[in-house]
Amino acid sequence: MRGLHRFALREGLTAADPSRDVHPPTPPRRLPRALPVADVVRLLETAGPTTATGDGAALALRDRALLEFLYGTGARISEAVGLAVDDLDAEAGSVLLRGKGGRSRLVPIGGYAVEAVRAWLVRARPGLVAAGRGTPALFVNARGGRLTRQGAWTILRRAADRAGLPVDGPDAVSPHTLRHSFATHLLDGGADVRVVQELLGHASVTTTQVYTLVTVERLREVYATAHPRARG
Repeated sequence: MRGLHRFALREGLTAADPSRDVHPPTPPRRLPRALPVADVVRLLETAGPTTATGDGAALALRDRALLEFLYGTGARISEAVGLAVDDLDAEAGSVLLRGKGGRSRLVPIGGYAVEAVRAWLVRARPGLVAAGRGTPALFVNARGGRLTRQGAWTILRRAADRAGLPVDGPDAVSPHTLRHSFATHLLDGGADVRVVQELLGHASVTTTQVYTLVTVERLREVYATAHPRARG
């Protein structure tokens, strides 16, 4: 209707637009979906099957390293596949991520992620890179070239399927799911929202505050089920 009135005014069919001050309803804010910690652990543990052999074993180490890295740093998938080996400081447990708008940030990496990435770098990556043309990329594909976003998506989808997590529909696990889970679990653990903002590379804390809504919803659920006077 608003479009119709604007058209009528533009065509001279009416002298005024009565819908000028009518605003459409604000759509409900869709909260990011975070996996429970137990689901994340199951996803990571199934990312690299220990039964793989040959090139499959090398790729299994890569898959585990990639997903451990995503959850351990909160990196965007584009930041992870864009990494060079030299961006990682395994001894210091940190990595230089290059985010949106050319902004860079130095973030810590958890011990599990460091261990998985080291195993990939020492035991698997050299053989794959030697088969290609040589690349500084931290994560590479089976041909020795830089891993793509699509390739990373496939790795996550395979791991989610093996872990019994949804890979289709509105609750499907996506590359951003691990980033959402990283932020939510930090806030659940008592991290300050400003610290989470820095770790995620958000330009504004307003963007990060959407995760605080997730934790509030979780608190409501716990309260409703645990408090004897929560329901009238």
